[in-house]
Amino acid sequence: MDSKHSLEMLSAYLDDELSAADRRQLEAHLSGCADCSGALEQLQALRGRIGAEASRHAAPEYLRHRIHAALRGEPARTPRRAALRRWPWAWINLGLAGAATAAFAVTLTLYLDQPSANERIEQELVASHFRALMPNHLADVASTDQHTVKPWFAGKLDFSPPVVDLAEQGYPLVGGRLDYLQQRPVAALAYRHRQHILNLYIWPDAGGHAGAPQAGMRQGFHLLRWTQDGMQYSAVSDMNPQDLAQFAGQLRQKVARADAQ
Repeated sequence: MDSKHSLEMLSAYLDDELSAADRRQLEAHLSGCADCSGALEQLQALRGRIGAEASRHAAPEYLRHRIHAALRGEPARTPRRAALRRWPWAWINLGLAGAATAAFAVTLTLYLDQPSANERIEQELVASHFRALMPNHLADVASTDQHTVKPWFAGKLDFSPPVVDLAEQGYPLVGGRLDYLQQRPVAALAYRHRQHILNLYIWPDAGGHAGAPQAGMRQGFHLLRWTQDGMQYSAVSDMNPQDLAQFAGQLRQKVARADAQ
């Protein structure tokens, strides 16, 4: 057996696909050929690295069902005899290594392009705020009276959101509605400041740490987010940052005073 023929058979040898006679012949050649033995060691090392380091992604359950359903619907096919073709395994091994490298690069790029948890919640907040600005979407219960809006949430949420009236501070309450963020229902309160609408989203966040509001901006809207007394607050509006910060400050003071009573 020459070295060219031996290299072509290395992958089949590792996959235990050779006949007993071919296996004995190849092993006899490997015992006396340092080049082919080295190529076998490199191939074994490559297979080991791919098995240890390559990313594996399980198909989502719905995709598995769709594939199984499609296969069950396929008509039976008559098997055809095909002549087996000997492939140049050395080139195939090189191709596999290149494909593995490319797959790793693509996986890394996709991972780095994934938005962070903070970016995802900001995207959800802005999308919800934008939907609320459409006609008849701002409030499920339209009222400037906090004593009307707060009871409306009873039985609709698994928590009681603070509802604060800030009309004297220039931010009258417009109403409230149910919304859905971070895979859970939340309370959404709508306020008005001059010609601007502000949406305030509230939901429990026992693990959050109280602190100064964190500002952000996305798609032309300003955001302020903070945690207070086990609740997450997120305010979204197109008003200027100073007015939004003033709203947050007044709201935080009123919530703190209500909790102290």
